[in-house]
Amino acid sequence: MKRTWLAVTALLLSLTLVASACSKKDDASTTTAAPSSGVTKAAFIYVGPTNDGGWTQAHDAGRKYVDEQLGSKVKTTFKENVPEGPEVAQVIEDLVKDGNKIIFGTSFGYSDAMAAAAVKHPDVYFEMATGAKSDKNLATYYGAGEDANYLAGMAAGAATKSGTIGFVAPFPIPEVIRHINAYTLGAQKSNSAAKVKVVWINSWFDPAKERQAAESLIAGGADVVANGGDSPAPGEAAKAAGVKWTGYDSDQSKNFPDIWLTAAVYNWGPYYLGRIKAAGDGTWKTGDYYGNLKDGFTDIAPFGSSVSADTQKAIEARKTELADKPQSEFTGPLEDQNGAVKVKDGVQMSPGDLASIDWFVKGVDGNPKG
Repeated sequence: MKRTWLAVTALLLSLTLVASACSKKDDASTTTAAPSSGVTKAAFIYVGPTNDGGWTQAHDAGRKYVDEQLGSKVKTTFKENVPEGPEVAQVIEDLVKDGNKIIFGTSFGYSDAMAAAAVKHPDVYFEMATGAKSDKNLATYYGAGEDANYLAGMAAGAATKSGTIGFVAPFPIPEVIRHINAYTLGAQKSNSAAKVKVVWINSWFDPAKERQAAESLIAGGADVVANGGDSPAPGEAAKAAGVKWTGYDSDQSKNFPDIWLTAAVYNWGPYYLGRIKAAGDGTWKTGDYYGNLKDGFTDIAPFGSSVSADTQKAIEARKTELADKPQSEFTGPLEDQNGAVKVKDGVQMSPGDLASIDWFVKGVDGNPKG
């Protein structure tokens, strides 16, 4: 379900908010009106199933939000379980032939195919979640999930008794490395001795691998497990072992009430609404959107019952600070795993450096190369 990183700018579109992930397979669609004059057709390509309990489900909630808001003025379609790679090109062609005016690709691995399609079909608008390529009819969008992950890390740091937190990680790319680093820094904000152990699964959505990785981390002493992928499978492993869990992409607090802490989440709906309306009325423009806590594109899910009032208060205070200064958790001094100073005291890492980060901060147990 995902994505890598955009050329981050926190303001480049005065739209509403943003999003990310990918998919294919069974065609499904929601039609709020039969195609007719004045109806904008919009399509979404997902890397996982719409019921994955994470990334793709969150994007599809954004699509449904558009349906609710625009009613008969829109017809939305989605393709789920679409693999990253050559196969997505044919999916895009089919969606273009079906008359879709705007197409959203929700996983970084779709970037090449989307860019090629944009050149081939200049009258169609294309949008890439977590993409890195742009054109006159190809835009990119994502958000500062690292800030929300930092806050989730604070909850994990306060919850761990062993001092070891396990992180189930999808791919060793800058986006994920950035999130793990932010999560670790957040955990260390609450507990200076906290360590985050990483296991790579090389997949965005693979419940079996995600659960197996979580179980191995728990067996290795982790008493808090963190998600980096798309399914709640690590939560199932945490529940079975009676340890705490922070999710990713969606609110699972009702499904795991006893072990839930919180999660980094994205609010895709308003962004999708603004972009589809713009495609319909002819005001769409390309851009690089990077939402944050301040504009509401990123946030954390409700706290679990085991998160103390003091911890909640500390997290909310830090959330206010990060809303005013996104990515400020990456302010030096910061050392890497080997103790080398990577960011000097008082210096905040630039968006460009964060977009290409390939090293882990001190306190992460794992190889950033996978």
